[in-house]
This record gives sequence, C-alpha cells and structure tokens, in this order.
Amino acid sequence: MRLLDLLGPLPWQNFPERDLARNWGQTTVPYAALTAAYLLQLNEHRVHMSDLRAYLLEHPAFIWLFRFPLVPDRASPYGFDPHASLPTQRHFTRLLRKMPNAIPQFLLGASVTAILHALAAAGCTQVAQAISLDTKHVIAWVRENNPKAYVAHRYDKSQQPSGDPDCRLGCKRRHNQRSSPDDVSTPRKNPVPASTLAVGEYYWGYGSGVVATKVSDWGEFVLAELTQPFNCSDVSYFFPLMTQTEQRLGFRPRTAALDAGFDAFYVYEFFHRDDDSAAFAAVPFVQKGGYKRSDRRFSPEGLPLCAAGLPMPRKFTYTDRTVTLIEHERGKYICPLQAQDIPDDLSCPVNHKRWPQGGCTTTMPTSVGARVRYTLDRQSDAYQDAYRQRTATERINSQAKALGIERPHLRNGQAITNRNTLIYTLINLRALQRIRRRLDEN
Repeated sequence: MRLLDLLGPLPWQNFPERDLARNWGQTTVPYAALTAAYLLQLNEHRVHMSDLRAYLLEHPAFIWLFRFPLVPDRASPYGFDPHASLPTQRHFTRLLRKMPNAIPQFLLGASVTAILHALAAAGCTQVAQAISLDTKHVIAWVRENNPKAYVAHRYDKSQQPSGDPDCRLGCKRRHNQRSSPDDVSTPRKNPVPASTLAVGEYYWGYGSGVVATKVSDWGEFVLAELTQPFNCSDVSYFFPLMTQTEQRLGFRPRTAALDAGFDAFYVYEFFHRDDDSAAFAAVPFVQKGGYKRSDRRFSPEGLPLCAAGLPMPRKFTYTDRTVTLIEHERGKYICPLQAQDIPDDLSCPVNHKRWPQGGCTTTMPTSVGARVRYTLDRQSDAYQDAYRQRTATERINSQAKALGIERPHLRNGQAITNRNTLIYTLINLRALQRIRRRLDEN
C-alpha cells in the first residue's frame, strides 16, 4: 500500500504501451510493468537487477499489482508461479537497454502535471515562474574511472573503454578563470611541466541536465531532464531542456538561474522581454575574447560605444556558423569618425592606437542578448534573488545522488538515460506524496 500510494497518481491508463501481440506466440512483458518495477528498485535501493528480482519474489503481490503476465499455478498459495511470471535478470537489464526514452519521459511529464494540479488545489497559482538549470556528472562503470587500476591511456579520448561503448571523456571540474588580474597562465620563471599540472577532474561517463523550480513552503521538483555523453558542453543542454519545460508548463518562465557555463548571448535572449524588465537570465559573466564587462558600453539605440564614448555604426552583417553552437547573425561595427568624411587634421579624441589603421572596430552578435549580457546589473537585488534559485537544482541533484545517479551499475548509454529519467520521476513522486499528505492534514 505504501508503494501504491507513491506510484498510483501516475496515469497508467494512458501509458504509451508497445504492441503486446507477437506473431510467434510468446508472452510479451508490458513496458508499464517494467517501469513500475524499475521505480520500485530505485525507491527500495536495490542496486542490481538480481536484487530487484529477488525482492519481487519475496513480495509476490507486486507481480500482480504491476500486471506482469501471470503464469497460473494451482499449487501456489498466490494462484500463480512467481518465478515463471517474472522476466529473468538478464531480460530485466535488456529491456531497460531497449526501452525508448520517450516512455520514462511520459511518466516524468505526468508527474509534473500531477504536481501542478496538486499545488493549484493548495492555492499556488504562480508556479514555475523562476527556474534553475544545472548538470550532474554520471560516472561510467569502467576500469578507466578506477584510480587503483592501472590503465596505460586513462585519459586518451581515442581509446574507448571496452566496458561501456557509449560513455565519453569529459571534465567535471576545472577552474578556467583567473582568481586575480595578476595571475598568469604560464610561469615566467621556474617553469613546471604541463604533465604535472592539475588542470581539472576528468571522468568517462555521461552528463544529466535538469530544470527544477522551487515553490515556497512546498519544496522543489523537476520540470525537464536530458542525459548526454560527458563530452557535450553545458550550453548544448539549454534548448532541448527549455523545449521540454515550455511543453509541460504551457508557458515560458520569467527568470532562470544558471551557472557560468551558460554565459551565452542566446540564453539571455531567450528570457529577455522588452515589456518586462523582471524577465531575465541570472548568469555570472565570463570574460571571453579579451573583453571585460566594463569594455562594452552601448548607446540608447543599442550600438556599441567606442573607447571615446561615440556610437559605432554597423558596416555590415553576416551569418556565423562557427563561434557558437547555433547559427546566428553578427555585425561588424566601425569607428564613427572614419565612417564619415572628416578633415585630415581631425584625430581620435582618445588617441586610439588603431587610428592610423582606420580606427577601432568590433564584431558581435546583433541579438539583444549580446547587449543584455554586458548591461545586466548583477549587483541588483532582483539578480541576487533570482540567482539564489540555483539551490533548487542543487537539492534535486543531492536527492538524485542519494538514489544512485552518480555511479550506476550499468554499461549502456540508453539504459543509463532511462534510469536517470526514472530517478527524477521518483523524486517528483515523492514531492507529490508530501504535498498530498499536507493537503489531507489541512
């Protein structure tokens, strides 16, 4: 009854089941029964499929509740043979590997809908206006990740681990920003061999991106999830997760809190609204291309200002397909004095060093997000309040880690992807259970 109360709110009657009619007459195990068993495995902290099967045999009522195809047995006190009614341990693993991710995603989306309905019944109408997005590393179950095992080419990305053909080499933690302006990347005296430098923490594995939102006095829950190989960048998660979020909410959130890995103009553009100054993306600024935040200033018309404080006219635009992950329009802006007929004796008011070569020029995206990235007031109370929402994903990741997301005992990308989605579904179901209990108490 405890598990029925946890899993019962999901719309199992609308489950996207596969075709159970097979020509050769063999019994086909429904995906609904499998996903329910996998959720049971996660909730009861059963690590291996053998543990799950043993648990189901010890509690045969679950076999009937999850609607596994029952094999009648009059001699059994339950009326069916538990051993014959369950798939084998290897078949449990194989089906998790073969199951399309759209099936656990259906359950995750259904859990979001159930939570929204429960919060609406509690009087919470303004839900998920502020979201946060973050990624969580998933360490592959291969010997290359074991520091005690001798591996000749541990961090050679061309040497794919034999234990998992889908995992990729990626960096979990790396400090790529200077702690002070005086820091230099290479010591000028007493050089140190590059092989001895600790430049980051690397693993073979996967990354799980998650969008979460916090509801005051009720907790946080998951809106969207995506698992990719570990070599994918953080910003590659952004648009797929935002698409899922909008589909499940039916609207676009007003604010988002993201870490420095998402400092890209299209992230700011996604949340920017001309008629709503409170809609923005709270992302720390990262110095790129030698430009500091103070180096970019703009006129009221949106034109960048030169070193002398004059608006720089745009000379031409072009389509860029190489600088970022998405194709976008960039403009080249030139010196305002060189762009018009000027007397020969006129010079730059600040004596810019490039004045003899035609004055200063710059290129940048024409998107409004490129300007917002520099002009966003990151010291304001609104920004600080929005950025604090990042703790929602941190708490979600902490719950996911407790459920074993960080070190799965699986060796296949599709199986790990499905398992991650089910982990976040279980986190939502637990949150829904807490909400329903509070409503019943009131």
